Amino acid sequence: MKKLYIYTIVIIVSFFASCTKLDEELYDKIPNDIFPENSLQLSSIPVTCYAQLQPFADDEGWWLLAQEISSDEICGPTRGADWADGGKWVNMYKHTWTNDDEGVNRMWEKMWTAITTCNEKIDFLRQIPETENLKIKIKEIEVLRSFYYYLLMDNYGSTPYLTSAANAPAKPYKIARAAIFDSLVNTVKNNLPYLKPIDRKYMVTKYVGYALMAKLYLNAGTYRGIPNTNAEWALAEKYCDSVIAGPYTLESDLLAPFKVNNENSSEIIFSIPYDENTFKGFRLHMRTLHYQHNMKYNMPVGPWNGFAVTPTHFDTYEANDIRKTAYHIYGIQKDTKGNVIQDAETHKDLDIDPHLPNLVMAAATHTPFQIRCTGARVGKYEIKMGTKENLSNDFPLFRLTDFYLMKAEALIRQGGNGDQWINPIRQRAGVSAWTGTTLDQLLAERGRELYCEGHRRQDLIRFGKFEEARWEKPATTSTNIFPIPKWATDANPNLLINK
Repeated sequence: MKKLYIYTIVIIVSFFASCTKLDEELYDKIPNDIFPENSLQLSSIPVTCYAQLQPFADDEGWWLLAQEISSDEICGPTRGADWADGGKWVNMYKHTWTNDDEGVNRMWEKMWTAITTCNEKIDFLRQIPETENLKIKIKEIEVLRSFYYYLLMDNYGSTPYLTSAANAPAKPYKIARAAIFDSLVNTVKNNLPYLKPIDRKYMVTKYVGYALMAKLYLNAGTYRGIPNTNAEWALAEKYCDSVIAGPYTLESDLLAPFKVNNENSSEIIFSIPYDENTFKGFRLHMRTLHYQHNMKYNMPVGPWNGFAVTPTHFDTYEANDIRKTAYHIYGIQKDTKGNVIQDAETHKDLDIDPHLPNLVMAAATHTPFQIRCTGARVGKYEIKMGTKENLSNDFPLFRLTDFYLMKAEALIRQGGNGDQWINPIRQRAGVSAWTGTTLDQLLAERGRELYCEGHRRQDLIRFGKFEEARWEKPATTSTNIFPIPKWATDANPNLLINK
């Protein structure tokens, strides 16, 4: 089913990419004044808006990379002459980025491209005589645009807030982050009645709307610049309840949401539908696997031997935690015939030591084996036999377990008890249930469960721990948001001004 869906996306994206002016007859012989003439054509209009999610999981869009590498979970170590890359991976991990770093630049660009695409489609639909179905479609795209704005605001703070492409000023001013928060809350809340209460992983449904509202209220203190009130924690809890009451259940297999064929996972609420051939852009395995891991997975391409789990994060898992071995790759590595793989340079057994010695490893200070073969690798997303350069696993943007843990956090912050929402996740992982879970315990559990799903940066900021010193990173200040790229402020100096 996924491959058929992706094929449809590619065809429709190609179709809409050719449409550049609203006054031209570009709709396959359908006059512009009667397009869309049926519900199928109307449903196809948002496809290009959803397709803007495609670059978010890799270095074209940098969202996932920035959320994880700036946190305490994953790093991009320098391995001798490899992975120095002008310092971009070390900068992201140590919070020493500038307004001209690759991650800062690309994330801003792709988020704004997504927002602008949504605005263009909304502008187009508003030129058509309104019907109830048309109104519903506009509401859907507005909530998708709100999701993109939520990511933009979360990462960059105060930004312009534009709801039309046609009427956008040439050089917009920023508005305060708190004002954007208020606008997003109002937009999503007002549009919720129009969203469909169905389980569609690639579509903004009512449950995606509830999930976005829960995220906004849980992080309201960050976005408003003042601590959350009990009323906001209660609203976060309310919208978590609405998600939890939806058509989703915890998988008995904790790896099921990350399998290659995970498009029907009962835990996934909203996802990016990656496919190795038709919807590329998820190459996490290439970035993390050792050079010789192609022998383990019968890959036609050689991985790049880069990303590793920080040793401190790896050590947060108890020895009997199923996730420790399920989410990570370490220890002796064997090929498809069961033979121990030999590292090509050291000619030693490929026995991956999960404890990376340093963020920067140089030939003068580290052995070749340390440089090439240390640091547990990311194994959370299934790597099938014969995997190519791009994964076909869907990437979960919203997953049910997150909302169990968010519900628990909201309860604890209101003076309640969140154990009943945390313990099903812990018990599934094979570790003991907790009694009287604290916020510090909850944050650690969120790290273990939601590792490498793009939540950790936001979580650490909400808990006031993002700028603290940790393994190979000194304490920092003023790094809770990324700077607006220099190329953008050079083109529009108004981006340096709040208005």
